[in-house]
Amino acid sequence: MAKSYLSLGSNMGDKKAFLEEAVKLLKAYSEIEVTGKSSFYETDPVGYIDQDVFLNIALEIETSFTPEALLEACQSVENKLHRKRVVRWGPRTVDIDIIFYDDIKIKNDSLEIPHPRAFERAFVMVPIYEINKDLVILNRPIKEIIEQISLEGVRKI
Repeated sequence: MAKSYLSLGSNMGDKKAFLEEAVKLLKAYSEIEVTGKSSFYETDPVGYIDQDVFLNIALEIETSFTPEALLEACQSVENKLHRKRVVRWGPRTVDIDIIFYDDIKIKNDSLEIPHPRAFERAFVMVPIYEINKDLVILNRPIKEIIEQISLEGVRKI
């Protein structure tokens, strides 16, 4: 089993309900065991800012899926929750990103692990830090990463 961290976000409709349903759908896979879940965080949009605030959570999971199969499962959950990819970084019912998968690095056309912008995004790192304050990612303690990013725009609910 591999340990992976997922970041989930929503900024359309009943955000909390979308996130809770996404967690439920992920748990339905026999290949995924949720071993940690963060609190909910309200976060300001990044990139495309002319949109509603987000609600974000992080999950720690153990999975027998390969990284590629985990990506397929995450995208299937997004599709079941009517995710539309219209504007890059735009509004969405739910977004599920694989942030880390064990201590491996992958970069291809469909998947990059660690997630390429994770280390600069408080809305990703703060919920993961809540789950595992001792996490070390590619030889960097998460505490060190948290100390180097702005926490502005991230509010625990």
